[in-house]
Amino acid sequence: MSPSARAWRWLTRWRGVILATVAVVATLWLAATGKLILYIHPRYVVFTVIMAAIALVITIASVLVKRDHEHDEPQSRWQKVVSGTAIAITLAIAAAMIVIPPATLTSATASQRDVNSAAVGVDDTTVEEADAAGSSQFASFTVRDWASLLRQTTDLAFYAEKAVDVTGFISEDPSDPDNIFFVSRFVVTCCAVDAQPVGVPVYLENWKSQFSADDWVKTTGVFGVNPSSTSDESIALVPSTVEKVSTPDDPYLF
Repeated sequence: MSPSARAWRWLTRWRGVILATVAVVATLWLAATGKLILYIHPRYVVFTVIMAAIALVITIASVLVKRDHEHDEPQSRWQKVVSGTAIAITLAIAAAMIVIPPATLTSATASQRDVNSAAVGVDDTTVEEADAAGSSQFASFTVRDWASLLRQTTDLAFYAEKAVDVTGFISEDPSDPDNIFFVSRFVVTCCAVDAQPVGVPVYLENWKSQFSADDWVKTTGVFGVNPSSTSDESIALVPSTVEKVSTPDDPYLF
């Protein structure tokens, strides 16, 4: 058998093991660098690491067993086509996991999933809780807290004297993309696949002259009647300051 044929047979025989090993190593690397939370909820990190370690042990064991039972069998042309396709996909996945750095979800995903479309959850801040909170506590309210309150009430009297200080990425308001944007965050329940975007509407005329979608900003201000005549949002944050900031290490809310 020629060297090229032997190499091909080796790749065909071990492609599953190679892919499993790459997936396990990539998972452990993401956990070690603190990037695994870009894909799953922090409460599942320990479980995932344990399962990855077990998978690594099983993969090593399968290598030893398979090595003891190696034998060459001729392949048909169709089998070679299937094997070649599988190998190409395996190598592409492996390259993507290693080469492409992990990244957060963006405003494009937020627009596809509709900002603030999710119902108010049991863990969200309620109007009653906000009423009982002191003025100093409002500064610690997240995008999720304010978005939850906005879904419960648009009574401006409720928001009077409640200072807002939120950080998130910019996603434009489809009903007035020139003057309204959302300070947005993704709320992750299990993993990035189920992440739901929440946001606080901000009125800033011609905001695109200063910022771009996906810019992370720290915004302060108070809620007021939305000056926009086309936006679907009845009230909006009238900002005192909008400052561009770096993407935080923990961009998601849990």
